[in-house]
Amino acid sequence: MGEWGFLSKLLDKVQSHSTVIGKVWMTVLFVFRIMVLGAGAEKVWGDEQSKMVCNTKQPGCTNVCYDKAFPISHIRFWTLQIIFVATPTLMYLGHVLHVVHKEKKLRQHLHSQAERQGVKVPKYTDEKGKIDIKGGLLASYMTSVIVKILLEAGFIAGQYYLYGFVMVPKIECTRYPCPYTVECFMSRPTEKTVFIIFMLIVSCVSLLLNLIEIFYLIGYRSKKHQLVCPFNRT
Repeated sequence: MGEWGFLSKLLDKVQSHSTVIGKVWMTVLFVFRIMVLGAGAEKVWGDEQSKMVCNTKQPGCTNVCYDKAFPISHIRFWTLQIIFVATPTLMYLGHVLHVVHKEKKLRQHLHSQAERQGVKVPKYTDEKGKIDIKGGLLASYMTSVIVKILLEAGFIAGQYYLYGFVMVPKIECTRYPCPYTVECFMSRPTEKTVFIIFMLIVSCVSLLLNLIEIFYLIGYRSKKHQLVCPFNRT
């Protein structure tokens, strides 16, 4: 789990600058992806190549059969999925930190001015530094959520295309240097299928949360706009 520490700390900083749905999404990412992947999945999947048994002793045949069945290891695939899906959120965090730093300097400038009329005021933060997701930040946040939706859907489709959603115990292979149609057998196929289904469900939950967050943001900003508009009427 040590290798995930840096990513976890960065994502934890986003908590205070996200919506309620976004915080739930990050909990799903931490608990049901990173922790499960580090605590259980790596042990279950650590022997998929070393414990694969083929009915041949032809040198190199087992390796090419494994490569056919698993162009990329499930563990590495899920690791890439977590990193790619978390990247849009980290980019949004970078935007937030830039805005907070910029408006903090602006507040310091305002406090040092005796006459404040005509001076630009902070737009996204209050006196306590709390972020209001609107304007450019809202666009940045919405973009990050949309990109996460596309990435989640892409990785789900990619997993189905590469290996399907069930671990097949027997793998048939005719690749060179196998002398004939070789049958290989994976270790603990049922246990590995359980993890595949679990990670698929978590991916679908994450995708659903991102879709819900899109509608939540639209509803939230529409409601705020309706509250502001009556005061602008003549």
